[in-house]
Amino acid sequence: MARAKEPAAHIPSREDVMDFIREARGKVTKREVARAFKVTGPDKVLLKKLLREMTEDGLLAKDTSQALRPADQLPGVQVVEYAGLDAHGDALAKPVNWDGDGKPPTIYIAEGRGRSRRGPALGPGDRALVRLIPIKGDLYRGQILKVLKPAPKALMGVFKGNENGGRIEPVDKKNRDEYWVDRDDVNGAKDGELVLAEPGKPGKRHMGPKRARIKERLGDLNDARSISMIAIHAHEIPYEFPEDVVRQAEDAKPVELGKRTDLRDIPLITIDPVDARDHDDAIWAEPDPDPKNAGGWHVIVAIADVSHYVTPNSPLDREAFKRGNSCYFPDRVVPMLPEALSADLCSLKPGVERACMAVHMWFDAKGEKIRHKFVRGLMKSAANVDYRRAQDALDGLTDELTAPLLEPVLKPLHAAWKALMKARAKREPLDLDLPERKIELDGFGHVKSIILRERLDTHKVVEEFMIMANVCAAEELEDHRVPAMYRVHEEPPMDKMESLRDFLATLDLNLAKGQVSMPRIFNGILHKAAGTPHESMVNEVVLRSQTQAYYSPDNLGHFGLALRRYAHFTSPIRRYSDLVVHRGLVRALGLGAGGLTDEEMGKLGEVGEHISATERRAMAAERDSTDRYMASYLADHVGDEFSGRITGVTRFGLFVSLEPTGGDGLIPISELGQDFYALDEAHHRLVGEKYGEEFRLGDRLTVRLTEANRYTGGLKLDLAGERDIPDFATHKRRGGGHVPGRAKGRRGGGVKAGRHPGEKPRGNRPPRRPR
Repeated sequence: MARAKEPAAHIPSREDVMDFIREARGKVTKREVARAFKVTGPDKVLLKKLLREMTEDGLLAKDTSQALRPADQLPGVQVVEYAGLDAHGDALAKPVNWDGDGKPPTIYIAEGRGRSRRGPALGPGDRALVRLIPIKGDLYRGQILKVLKPAPKALMGVFKGNENGGRIEPVDKKNRDEYWVDRDDVNGAKDGELVLAEPGKPGKRHMGPKRARIKERLGDLNDARSISMIAIHAHEIPYEFPEDVVRQAEDAKPVELGKRTDLRDIPLITIDPVDARDHDDAIWAEPDPDPKNAGGWHVIVAIADVSHYVTPNSPLDREAFKRGNSCYFPDRVVPMLPEALSADLCSLKPGVERACMAVHMWFDAKGEKIRHKFVRGLMKSAANVDYRRAQDALDGLTDELTAPLLEPVLKPLHAAWKALMKARAKREPLDLDLPERKIELDGFGHVKSIILRERLDTHKVVEEFMIMANVCAAEELEDHRVPAMYRVHEEPPMDKMESLRDFLATLDLNLAKGQVSMPRIFNGILHKAAGTPHESMVNEVVLRSQTQAYYSPDNLGHFGLALRRYAHFTSPIRRYSDLVVHRGLVRALGLGAGGLTDEEMGKLGEVGEHISATERRAMAAERDSTDRYMASYLADHVGDEFSGRITGVTRFGLFVSLEPTGGDGLIPISELGQDFYALDEAHHRLVGEKYGEEFRLGDRLTVRLTEANRYTGGLKLDLAGERDIPDFATHKRRGGGHVPGRAKGRRGGGVKAGRHPGEKPRGNRPPRRPR
């Protein structure tokens, strides 16, 4: 091959051109290069040829404005998207639609000065047009020119590939569209894989299906373990820990006694589910030896001292804050902290010394708290016992583990709990009876069975002790005037109370007007409904009338627990709120390092909003995962008949909970019969206008499963059996009066809606932790 001629002496060399472009400030075009090297006349043709060869050889790149830049350098002006925060809290960004090799360059978003400081900041989902200034290598500083509309939300779906590309079927049950993927945008995805894609923007003349570009492959959808991953990605739950976070956790060491209170000789035990991987709370009780408190009790609740390891503004702390809480799925846990802490150093394992925050509580014979005292200690758990074994021991069925614990540990715990139940009965917290189901998987991740969770005395023992420890934490912080992160549950709003009152009246249950709203009023209603055909329905409707609990530095009380002050203290491994409370106690009581900082105290409002949002996110993801596991389990039972109970009444149909699985399915209104059905919202019912047939909340039905979509979690149902419509003509409407809002359904549509707002979360979340 002939060797290319070197450029003439008065034409710059390749090295000169590259040096000039790298050192230049602002936009560089062919004109700037010619002017800088004084290239004129016919020599411009040679310069143009040189620049073209440099581009073809991969040394230079052109952006849309014809500006020249080194191929390994980003354009001077670029659209970027938010990519998180660095270790110092500075915003990072990355180029949109990065097509280069390897990891995209790192872009630091420069903080504005003067007026620009008041400009909008980049946050999750934001995109911006920025001016890029190279720093070194793949590092850039970006100055925001304009914040753009948020990036299109990632699309998750099943890829159906072919030789021309393929299509994506969304797993979101609300999204009925299909998306076409061009061959160049497949990104190596294979037919049947679960993928994340970015929806495209069709042009004005674009016809046909919507378009998308695959960004990430999530694995084979036929793998049962993909079910939870759908929920994790759909709700954008962080599930991989950054390297610096893992490194900090793995570098942590066990603590020594030092100035800590020595609790190692006290036989504290942990009581957990049989499959628990971490043990973050331990309990112990004894009769109070003080003769002035005859019949009283001394109780200790010891909690893993997470604040010793997760210090303010450390990598562990920033990641824990981002996650907000652990998420629990049938096949996995997405923890708030790496396993080196959550399953080891902060897990109160039997026979191993562990750092703890403990509270001593003294109660009288009636279960009323007399006083309490917090300490930062070192403990050694005497045993870990699961709920069933502990209950069996109390019932007289001991084994090699529980026999030596029965008299010195288990019986005192049970007796102390009985005393506390007297005070609880006097307080009268809201007492809803709502069954909770657990999905059990086999070794391959497939659903083996769906069972009702047991509700044992041992569950209640742990729960009540945790509640009282949480109360002590809130009181201690208030006494020392240190801000607290309260768990707030406000009383029901007036509009929900009015709706509940109207509904209960149709069942001849009276909720009087004008009285102060207290949990005992609802308990009276629940007691009257107990044992009647309406028991489950009344429990559901009372639950829906409640507000959703949240976190806040403002104390508005906990309505459901009938407590004036309440703060979560007992689970800092899995809730950031509890970690904040631990830090507050360390600061208030002068218990060493790791206390709440001034900066944290000034941001508690923002922290409360964030962790309330991450909690709701986790609950939604857990429900979605449970729905998909349920649909996968029931897919082999399409065509079977089930008994069910109506749990939701809407304009478009009925939601029915199947028995015994608890799966929730939809009967579209078009499948209810040859009538027009009107929604009576006040009485939670659909009423046929011609024949008067009613379907109301809580009614029992026999239904047939017609569709189970394990990708979306949707179950579609139909009424089972033949129905003699003329017989309904003699049926009289209950409640009387005009029923507004005639609803006429359309055929088809396997839509499956989620649980109602405020509904008790399901899934494999630990059942005993107080809300």
